[in-house]
Amino acid sequence: MPDIMGKMDIAFPNLHIYLKDVPKSFSIFGFDIALYGVIIGLGFFLALLLISRMAKKTGQNPDDYWDIAVYIIVFSIIGARIYYVFFAWDYYKDNPISVLYIRNGGLAIYGGVIAGFLTAFIYTRIKKKNFLMMADTIMYGLLLGQLIGRWGNFTNREAFGEYTNGLFAMRLPVDAVRGGEITALMKEHMSAATNYIQVSPTFLYESLWNLCLLILLFIYCKHKKFNGEIVLLYLAGYGLGRAWIEGLRTDQLIMHTTGLPVSQMLAICLVIFGVLADVIVRIRIKGKEVSTWPEAVEAKKETSEIETSEKETSEIETSEKETSEKETKTE
Repeated sequence: MPDIMGKMDIAFPNLHIYLKDVPKSFSIFGFDIALYGVIIGLGFFLALLLISRMAKKTGQNPDDYWDIAVYIIVFSIIGARIYYVFFAWDYYKDNPISVLYIRNGGLAIYGGVIAGFLTAFIYTRIKKKNFLMMADTIMYGLLLGQLIGRWGNFTNREAFGEYTNGLFAMRLPVDAVRGGEITALMKEHMSAATNYIQVSPTFLYESLWNLCLLILLFIYCKHKKFNGEIVLLYLAGYGLGRAWIEGLRTDQLIMHTTGLPVSQMLAICLVIFGVLADVIVRIRIKGKEVSTWPEAVEAKKETSEIETSEKETSEIETSEKETSEKETKTE
C-alpha cells in the first residue's frame, strides 16, 4: 500500500484492496450528477420492486404500494434532511442556503423513517387501508433501501468511525474528508510521510447488519403473529445494530441539551420499545384468532371450509349408516 494516496483513492489495507480514483460524481452534458444521489435513487427503486413482490406474495394488491410510493419518497427525503439539519445546525447556520444542497450528503435515516411512517399512516387513514399490514410489507423494502443507500456514504467519504486496524480498516486521504471528523486518535496514527487517515467503515457495518436483518425477516415472514410485528422486529433489530455502530462514528449528531448522540439514544429506545411491545401484544392475543397476511387468512379460511365440509360429509355418512342399520333390524 502506498504511503501517499491519490485524492480520490480508497484503500482497505488488511484486505489488500486498493481502489484508485473512486468518483463522487460523474458528468452528463456538462451537468454533474452525484453518485450519492444515484445510489439513494437506486435504493428507492429496488425497495419498491421488493415491496411490490412481497405484497403479491402475501396476497395483497401491489398497486396500493406503487400509489403510496411517491408520497413516501418525497416526504422521507424531506424528513431525513430536516432531522439532519436540526441536529447539525452549527454546520449550516453561517450558510443557510447550503441546507438545500442534498446532493452533498446529509440525510438522517431516522428522520426519513419517521416522516415515512407518518405519511403512510395518513395515507392509509384516507384510503381506508390496513396501516399495520402495509407497514409490515414496507419494512422489507426499507431495509433493502437502507443497505444500498449506505454505499452513498462510501462514495461521499462520510459516515465512518474511529481509528481501527481491524480486518475492515479503511484508508481515506485527509483532503477527501471533512476536517471536523478527523479525531485525535486518527492523527496519532498518522505520520509525516502519509496523507491519509485509517478509520472504521461504519457504513459497511450497517449495510451488512441490515442485510442480515432482512434475511431474518424473510425467514420469519410466514410466522408473524399479528399485523405490525414485522415493524416491531425491524425497530428492535435495526435499533440494536445502530446503537452499536453509532457509538463508533465520528460524525454523530449531538442532542444540544444533553451532549449525547441523538441517534444512539433513539436506537436504544427503539430496541426497548420494539421488544416490550412485541411481548405485550403476544400476551394479549394469546389464544385468539388474529389476522395477518391476506394469503394466510385465505389459507385459514380454505382450511376451515374443508374441515367443515369433511365434518358435514362425515355426519351424513354416519346418519346414513344409522338409518341403514335401523332398516336392517326392522326386516
